[in-house]
Amino acid sequence: MNTLELKSVAELQNLAFYIPDYQRGYRWTRRQVEDLLNDIFEFSQKENAGIYCLQPLVVIKRSSEEQLLGRVHAAKDLDEVKRILNGQWEVVDGQQRLTTIRLILEVLGQSRFYDITYQTRRDSAEFLNGITTTEAEKEAEKNIDFYHIYEAYKKIDEWLKEIDGKQKERFQNVLLHRVKFIWYETKEDPKEVFTRLNIGKISLTNAELIKALLLNKSNFGSSDDDKIRLWQQEIAMEWDVIEYALQSNEFWLFLNAPGDERPTRIDYVFDMICRCDMLGCKDEKDTSDEFRTFRYFYHYLAVQKQKEISLAQAVRTIWEKVREIFQTLQEWFDDMELYHYVGYLICMGRRVDEIYKQWNDSDNKSGFIEKYLTEEIKKTIPYKDIENTVYEVKQEGSQFKGGSKTNCRPILLLHNLQTVINQNRILSANAKYKNGVFYKFPFHLYKLEGWDVEHIDSNTENGLDNIKSQREWLLNAYFGLQDKTLRDQIQKFFKQYAGKAYEQSEDSAKQTARDEAFTELKHQIEDVGGNDRLSQNEKNKIWNFTLLDSSTNRSYGNAIFPAKRRIIIGKDQGKKFNSSTIDENGQIVLGSAENSPSAFIPPCTRYVFLKYYNTASFDPNVWARNDAEAYKDNIIEVLKNFLS
Repeated sequence: MNTLELKSVAELQNLAFYIPDYQRGYRWTRRQVEDLLNDIFEFSQKENAGIYCLQPLVVIKRSSEEQLLGRVHAAKDLDEVKRILNGQWEVVDGQQRLTTIRLILEVLGQSRFYDITYQTRRDSAEFLNGITTTEAEKEAEKNIDFYHIYEAYKKIDEWLKEIDGKQKERFQNVLLHRVKFIWYETKEDPKEVFTRLNIGKISLTNAELIKALLLNKSNFGSSDDDKIRLWQQEIAMEWDVIEYALQSNEFWLFLNAPGDERPTRIDYVFDMICRCDMLGCKDEKDTSDEFRTFRYFYHYLAVQKQKEISLAQAVRTIWEKVREIFQTLQEWFDDMELYHYVGYLICMGRRVDEIYKQWNDSDNKSGFIEKYLTEEIKKTIPYKDIENTVYEVKQEGSQFKGGSKTNCRPILLLHNLQTVINQNRILSANAKYKNGVFYKFPFHLYKLEGWDVEHIDSNTENGLDNIKSQREWLLNAYFGLQDKTLRDQIQKFFKQYAGKAYEQSEDSAKQTARDEAFTELKHQIEDVGGNDRLSQNEKNKIWNFTLLDSSTNRSYGNAIFPAKRRIIIGKDQGKKFNSSTIDENGQIVLGSAENSPSAFIPPCTRYVFLKYYNTASFDPNVWARNDAEAYKDNIIEVLKNFLS
């Protein structure tokens, strides 16, 4: 079992470290050295700042008894014998910082505070030990390792000369006693560990450090190895279950935004405990570094030990809290209402920490939904007058930044979510389907695909003043019409005006005649449907907005409504419906369908383009006023609990 603790720089005194040949030499730049010096200096100026945590120093104990005796026999003096007897540690990860700290101590007058030897360049140890001598500058020219070590030394010397004696004394005291390495002693194969941490660039996470901390055999205070193993296996097994669940993007992106990626996702639970101080460990100061969470749990165990509380009990307290949080998150994810309402609030910028606190403060699930979730959801809707909502409304709240049209996003998203909830309720009311969650809104797709608020009927007037757009409009009308006379007139139009010779003609008189014929025919078709079209201003009301993934939105641009409808239905079915065409004789040729990548179409968007909201609508070619009214009425009805 790997062991882990925090070790101050002072605790490294007289230790011996060994850098194996699978590692490269020292390569820190002057800038990296300066950054570390500045960080420690800034930390040293803070009062009661706790500890400064360096990245993990991953080590493995080395030297057999025979090797140990041989090294003692060859020792030059008693100090070296002392170092040898303290043992030698093979450095698997952390060489750069370990060497830099040694150089800082050299400049501060702490010569050979700890030893570092190198398997590849044995003379590097001698160079490091003599770094303060006059010969070092000349020796630095011999190889690249010496050069980088000496450049770092010079930078440290220059930097320390810029601070006064009092600051330097405080800096040294803080460096020795409040700067600490995360000392991670591994029992695994060092080369495999090195490969994972360096070649794959996967550093030790807070979770891995915490796992080593919690599963340390000494925590359990029992001589019964079988009992200890059972406790360790119980935690390790549950740990894997939690990690596996959080690795599902569907679960992860329910809670998080895209881009919040980490090798071990159970860190999320530990971070939450730390941020909210759920263990009552507020004495820990200055927890802003990347290992803040690990230090929080390390500090908690240290405090419990000081209070003479069993470490086994302290570990169980931690794990019970981890289990409790995960079970809550899992319940939110599995429950139909909680999933959609909590997921919505997270999309609107509410912190999971706050939602979790309110959950714990609530008497039951119903109270949580009615008293907290419903009221918080109401706050996300900056206007309640759906009847007259236009996208030029005053922007309110940080979640509405961006283009004015996006102000409608919360209502449109909530409309989709509540529609899904209502559909599940209807199905669950049927005894045949009771207690099932039949469909969940995919927050992971909503977050990954960059959804837009899109006009249903194009906001930009498409003048239909070219044969291509006229052809498309009439073809869509043709397949939607029942009136044989009008269908014959469309055929006649194509025969007269859609031939190649006519289309390629630059005769303005012919083009004018075509446009006039099209306009007259279009009006006749619209009169049959009794359509009352939306005005330009009315197109900017919510009844003409819907949600759509950005790639689908871009695929149809400023297309007319029937073209959008065809594309949406095709995306939903995993098909590409090619437009019907006109042959050289003006005859209509039905468009073919071919397989194409599908896309998730939000339920309300699908219903819009299928004319679901208006059962009296018979014209698939037009988004008319009665369609828009029916859509708006459905939004008001579905969201009535949140618009009051």
